[in-house]
Amino acid sequence: MRQESGRSMIEMMGVLAIMGVITVGAIAAISSAMSLQKRNTVNDEVLQMVTQVRQLFSEYDDYSNINNSTIFGAIGMSNKNPYGGTYELSVNPSNSRQFIVSINGLSQSDCEYFVTKGWDGSVGYEMSGRTASGASGNCNNQNGKNVVQITYGE
Repeated sequence: MRQESGRSMIEMMGVLAIMGVITVGAIAAISSAMSLQKRNTVNDEVLQMVTQVRQLFSEYDDYSNINNSTIFGAIGMSNKNPYGGTYELSVNPSNSRQFIVSINGLSQSDCEYFVTKGWDGSVGYEMSGRTASGASGNCNNQNGKNVVQITYGE
């Protein structure tokens, strides 16, 4: 009698099932890491914009000369964000000593994250004793259509 030394079909199916579970877990981890990277990039870019705008307008009493179409060239940044949307800078219509950073093109979950995140140096965050986020936005639009606004200045 000959002895067979191969794998059975059941053993192969078990190996494939285990590999499938591992693959699904890896895809979820990669997706989560990519989302975290986008959020960190937006945070870093907003802080860089705020710093550059404050330096650019440091000799003026207000931000009324902010022109969104030229400001990004002046501060050496692109207005594109990692979500495929844009950043916009504008003067606060009710207070020319404040400017608003808008983050456009967000999904609902990312919008909710940025609205609740504490934006250090923002007017709302500092005036609340660092308990409120300092951002506002309506996160009930379609994915890619949500906007968050953060006010900076005095």
